Amino acid sequence: MKDLHGTKVTLEEVAQAAGVSRATASRVLTSDPRVSPDARRAVERAASKLGYVPNQAGRALATGRSDAIALVVFEPTTLLFGDPFFPRLIRGLGDVLTSRDMQLILLAPQSAPDSDRVERYVAAGHVDGALLVSLPSSHTLPGRLASRGIPLVIGGRPTEPDRFNYVDVDNVAGAAHAVAHLVAGGRRTIATVTGRKDVPAGQDRLRGYQEGLKTAGLPADDALIEAGDFTRDGGARAMRFLLIKRPRLDAVFVASDLMAVGVLQALAEAGRRVPEDVAVVGYDDDPMAAALQPPLTSVRQPIEEMGREMARLLMDAVHSPDRPPRKVLLTTRLEVRFSSAPVAPKLTGEAG
Repeated sequence: MKDLHGTKVTLEEVAQAAGVSRATASRVLTSDPRVSPDARRAVERAASKLGYVPNQAGRALATGRSDAIALVVFEPTTLLFGDPFFPRLIRGLGDVLTSRDMQLILLAPQSAPDSDRVERYVAAGHVDGALLVSLPSSHTLPGRLASRGIPLVIGGRPTEPDRFNYVDVDNVAGAAHAVAHLVAGGRRTIATVTGRKDVPAGQDRLRGYQEGLKTAGLPADDALIEAGDFTRDGGARAMRFLLIKRPRLDAVFVASDLMAVGVLQALAEAGRRVPEDVAVVGYDDDPMAAALQPPLTSVRQPIEEMGREMARLLMDAVHSPDRPPRKVLLTTRLEVRFSSAPVAPKLTGEAG
């Protein structure tokens, strides 16, 4: 940035205004921890007042860092831009990265060659680390990046949880809580539309559903399980199959709110009333859940906080690469709305 006279503000001018040496000013502006708090505050105030903008090329040479982070999302681009989960996650990431002047670069590999290109791009030093989201359980990219010494954090439980930094939500407990809520409302034939079974979130929500049934003493029935894909159309398709297999089902736990929109659509098409005939519980508690008709009960997962924790873990890994891998497990809560209202009690003398 240039000053009022049109001259670019220099590092020396920032140091002079702050009353410190050029070396101290440089350390502050490259996030070097070897600076006293007073000196750091003085330099930051001077840089802000003068409108100093560091030269990124020079900063990269001085620090060995690019000040950029890759967000690698293993989803079709149609879902990436259509699922409310991802904007909320990116918002949380931005809360942390923006405050540290870090750029976020979005990469969405659609094939094995794409993943190879992502590996080469990240390893070439274009970014300081990588955040991996919607990672299939069998994918080898985390191991390949780790073997190159690339700092990384996985969103969701990895297949080798002791090897990688990761942030996850307690999907098992969240799903089990949803089933317990349906049971408490008098529902007994409870189906589920699962998420993708090749990603840990889908696997864990299915496991939570199964554990919820077991805790309630309800029998397991594979005909009450139908695979979805975290899309609206996938939810509608799965619900239609469930109604064919088990037309008397009285509740369904859906592994995402976006799929639950499709489930509600399919139930309406079949003439099944929600919640009178079938209770529905979703997962995510996206803002749209409360606006649906009927308003959707949903397991709330703290998506923005997940993004913030992922960014914090990655920043720690960039600055302290020898630190052992860490995990963060976030809790869920059930937001109860009309879609899962309990079965109305029968009046005395009413025919069964």
